[in-house]
Amino acid sequence: MNVSEQLLDILKNEGVKHIFGVAGDALNPLVTAIGEQDDIQWIGVNHEGNASYAAFAQGELGENFGVCASTVGPGALHLVNGLYNAKKERSPVIAITGQVPVEHLGTNYHQEADLTKIFDDICEHQAVIRSPEEAPRVISRAIRIAINRKCVCRIELPADIAKMSAKNQNFVHKTFRSSSTLVPNQNALLQVAKAINEAEIVGILAGAGCRNAKTIVLDFAKKLKAPITHSLRASDIFDHSTENVVGLTGLIGNPAGYKGVMKSDLLIMLGTDFPYTDFLPDKTKTVQIDVRAENIGNRTAVDYGLHGHIKETLEALIPLCNEKLNSEFVDELVDSFKSWKKSNTKKADPSRDMEPLHPHIFARLASDHASDAAIFTIDTGTAAIWASNFMNFHSDRRIIGSFNHGSMAVGLPAAIGAQLQYPNREVWGLIGDGAFNMSLQDFSTAVKYNLPIKIIVFNNSQLGFVKIEMEEAGLAPNMDALDVNNFNFADYAKLCGGDGVRVTHAKDIEDAIIQAKNATKPFIIDAVVTNAELALPPKIGFEEAKGFGISKIKELAKAINGDKRQWENIKQEIEAYFD
Repeated sequence: MNVSEQLLDILKNEGVKHIFGVAGDALNPLVTAIGEQDDIQWIGVNHEGNASYAAFAQGELGENFGVCASTVGPGALHLVNGLYNAKKERSPVIAITGQVPVEHLGTNYHQEADLTKIFDDICEHQAVIRSPEEAPRVISRAIRIAINRKCVCRIELPADIAKMSAKNQNFVHKTFRSSSTLVPNQNALLQVAKAINEAEIVGILAGAGCRNAKTIVLDFAKKLKAPITHSLRASDIFDHSTENVVGLTGLIGNPAGYKGVMKSDLLIMLGTDFPYTDFLPDKTKTVQIDVRAENIGNRTAVDYGLHGHIKETLEALIPLCNEKLNSEFVDELVDSFKSWKKSNTKKADPSRDMEPLHPHIFARLASDHASDAAIFTIDTGTAAIWASNFMNFHSDRRIIGSFNHGSMAVGLPAAIGAQLQYPNREVWGLIGDGAFNMSLQDFSTAVKYNLPIKIIVFNNSQLGFVKIEMEEAGLAPNMDALDVNNFNFADYAKLCGGDGVRVTHAKDIEDAIIQAKNATKPFIIDAVVTNAELALPPKIGFEEAKGFGISKIKELAKAINGDKRQWENIKQEIEAYFD
């Protein structure tokens, strides 16, 4: 047994089923070992960046860690963005990278890169193997840290050591996985309960840290007559048909979610490091509960902090809290949220047959027809707006994306990772055309492994979210910089061996969604949509209104001076708004 085979045995013992990567010199012994067994499958991708996003998806969705691999310097560098995404989403991932032979380290050898420095800001721990004797111990340590801290760790395997005979096999054993929980002390709980009991109007801002605590958070909210505003990552925890839930706040939120946070006497933040300080109150008394002590007070001033897991902390806190009797605040916001949802349903009605099409019609119909256990990978950009505002992630549905890192091109590779991990669940990707163009080379990987992923590409021939950013900043959109030149994505799907349909008429949208749902091979819906759909935050301040107004004046001036594309943009925005 060589060191590569020993590494593979350790991964087998931990239940790893897939390793995503691109084969190459330093990895060849490991890839060879994988080919000689059946427990772990090598998933060869066309770009290492997509391997790291796929591994992120498996770490995010399952009870185990995802694994990606690359060869020396250049290949390892391609892993960076997907791994940084895993770091920001706190998803456990092991990255295996090759390295030049030990004797050449530090000599500026061919393809040599100082990977320890490069990955220092990404990885919680790096297991740099420098001898067969230490290999099993440092490999196991990296896995323990990735699992128990929910983070990214890297294993560096030099090309010469990869082929050496394995040592210290007695250190190969099952990794310890902590099941401990953390609860604050009684004095801290009593102080928070006193603040809650004295408050008249309580609001809750809940994040992904509530994933295993949904039921008790709902019980807490009902007892306190508190509306639940949630983060984007928590959209599949506090779905939009759940009692007391009033949706999102922030740039892609709604008025009820915004008021739930900003208009309460006491705000309780549960398992969230919500980053948008403009959408957090600066004078409201605030309680924050989080298992990561460093998050408490990170975004806004906190009067009371509780360091603990959400479920266990609330189990101890709820009996100390008096039940609130006045439900006017939560009732008002729930009614407002229902009206907002009803308005969105009308906006996303297929009878609105303007062409190019309204993008949210696709999102709404995908939500209507997808299974109750569907997994949705949501790319960064306007796709996240249409998904969060026009879909409902109820039942056992899950959403994943680059919600903290904000990187484009996560949707397709994450869908591949998700479908491999859960072959019997529907996997849908909602992806903008800009993001899809960055990762489309691995649609053929989905075909290769016969993965029936369903991809909706919002084809508006533009970097739509960047346009919004330009307008908010008071800039006239630079159409040359925003333009995305697309081909027919449905034809591309068929060229790769999958299937697809291009949709240009509203009457065909639902049939396309059903066709994708029933597809047994990778499927692309090429959704030809308008780039003129406005997406406004729940509250527009003076600076935002000023920026948007200045932008429109500049656009109109350019249009009057003969800029046909600016004139066409203004016309489409007016048509989209009044259709």
